Order: sequence, then C-alpha cells, then structure tokens
Amino acid sequence: MSKEKLSIVDDNDNIIGIEDRKVIHEKGMLHREVHVYFLTPNNELIFQHRAKDKDTFPDMLDATVGGHVEMGDSYEKSAIKESLEETGCDITASDLIPIIKLHTTASDNVTGKTNHAFQQEYIYLFNGKIEDLKIEDGKGLGFEAWSIEKLQNLNDAEKLKFISYLYEFIDSVLIDFINNKMKKI
Repeated sequence: MSKEKLSIVDDNDNIIGIEDRKVIHEKGMLHREVHVYFLTPNNELIFQHRAKDKDTFPDMLDATVGGHVEMGDSYEKSAIKESLEETGCDITASDLIPIIKLHTTASDNVTGKTNHAFQQEYIYLFNGKIEDLKIEDGKGLGFEAWSIEKLQNLNDAEKLKFISYLYEFIDSVLIDFINNKMKKI
C-alpha cells in the first residue's frame, strides 16, 4: 500500500479503516501521529520550522520531529523512523522518553484543513549541535533552539510563530514535564 495511506482510528485509538493522507486532512478524520522534542543539555527545546508549502500549518514552528504513524507501525517505531528522516539522528526506543498521548483537533486557517489525531509525544535528550541536524528535503526550512525560560515568557508575536495547539501543549504540559518529571529520570 502507498505511504500516503494511513489508518483511521476511533475515539479509543482502535484502527477502523484506511484512507489517503490528503482525504484524512481534508475531512478531519481521526488518525495517529508522533512528535519528538529534542531537549539540549542547556535546557533548550529545538523546533522545526515547517516548509512554506506544507499542507497544514505552513511556515510555522513545530516539534523537532513530527509525522504520521504509517500503517502497521507503532508510535515508537514511527518516532524512530521520523527522527532519522527529519533530523538525521539514529535514535533507539530506549532514547525516547514518553510524555503523554493526546487526542487533538486543530484547524488550519491558512489551508482550511483539519488535523484530528492521537499524538504520542516524546522527549529525546540531544547532545549534538543544532547545525548538525539534517532537515528533510522539502519538509522544513531549518531548526531553532528556544530556552525553557524564553518559552515561559513569550510575547504575543512570538506565540504566533508556533502552531497554536503546539504552543498550548508547550505551555500546559511540556515545560511542566521538563521542569518536574525530567529531574526524576
């Protein structure tokens, strides 16, 4: 089957069908995605700047790594594959720190498409240099590092650089996880 075919899931994350990725976003169908946030030793999060021609949320800051869970893959396997494709980092399952699995819906005012997904969120402790990350051809414009302190004090214009649901996740879940739960890991 085509890489563009994805599993459709129900509200309990059970697979109930298959559809083209394009149709899934046009109709706002529930599907699976992963995000991996690279955290540096300097307490910075690295974000990917999405390409200007992406079908959803073009030219905005997103998780370091993000992608759809392909048919037959687990969230974990997808996170590993997407990390290699989108950054050039060859990580393992033991490198992934699970944060939370969310059920999200976000409408893109620019493209008119809806992203309705279960998203498994992970952190990866990245010890390299941001300039060593390899952006996937045609998928992004580059990477940006933002300190946790800066993310806690963004002005309204800076908040608009991020996909809205991503900023809400950073503000309500991710920073708390890093500040409180990462110390125990």
